[in-house]
Amino acid sequence: MPMPSKKSLPHLSDNVLAWYFVIVWGSGFLATKTGIQYAAPFTFLSLRFAVGVAFLLPIVLILKPRWPDTSSAWFHIIVAGLLMHAIHLSGSHYAQYLGMSAGVTAIILASQPLLTAIIAARWLSERPTSRQWTGVVIGLGGVAMVVWHKMNIAAVGLASLAAVTIGLVALTVGTLYQRRFCANADLRSSALIQFAACLLVMAPLSYFAEGAVVRWSWPLVFAILFLVVFASIFAVNALHTLMRRGEATRVSGMLYLPPVVAVALEWPLFGVVPTLLSVVGIAVTCVGVALAVRK
Repeated sequence: MPMPSKKSLPHLSDNVLAWYFVIVWGSGFLATKTGIQYAAPFTFLSLRFAVGVAFLLPIVLILKPRWPDTSSAWFHIIVAGLLMHAIHLSGSHYAQYLGMSAGVTAIILASQPLLTAIIAARWLSERPTSRQWTGVVIGLGGVAMVVWHKMNIAAVGLASLAAVTIGLVALTVGTLYQRRFCANADLRSSALIQFAACLLVMAPLSYFAEGAVVRWSWPLVFAILFLVVFASIFAVNALHTLMRRGEATRVSGMLYLPPVVAVALEWPLFGVVPTLLSVVGIAVTCVGVALAVRK
């Protein structure tokens, strides 16, 4: 059996990281759907960041990763964390909490790769090919087909629309900001700094806006642990690792797939059977992603 070449190993690891991110990020929609039934969004996120700090602190103390060595490096890491974690998640969680359907939320957030491609072309001097642009547009259309059965335009209010739009912009800008200004930062120490900064912001909002009310239950605990360990730590680090290795447009094209995973998992977990249009949409989405991410 031939040994894999040095050239093929990075490609293989990139594929593993990409599919891990897609599966976990898609599952995270369902974990969030469970969690906000027991705690309002700011409170739920405060718990999530507190558990994240408690989980990462001993790991960082044992492994002793490199810390930012300048005040500007600390600033950039905190700004990126607030954008990607605090603001993005607050916006997407509150949109559903205020009544926006999962379908509308998913289709708006799924436009992130298109927004990333536009910003990357202007800000990072990346020039997506015509094939990549085609893949981005096709992927967005496929996601629309996948979640169409969940669309409820009547449930879209100005407040929920503003919340999900803020979340979309924050995720897009935060991902590119971290790649531009935190390219050499250690992902372990950066994650701890970002969780702590987000907790300092979210905890007061939880107390004054929501009364920090929590209905403790095992589903809430499992949702928080899953989102902290597998999503906020491992999946986000996988995303940043991929961003450092490849073009922003190719990497962000994978973000079309998590809504597909969420729809697929809703069938066995919640009994939501996908429609024929959703199945066709999954195929269309995969075609779009293939065009966007292939060299």
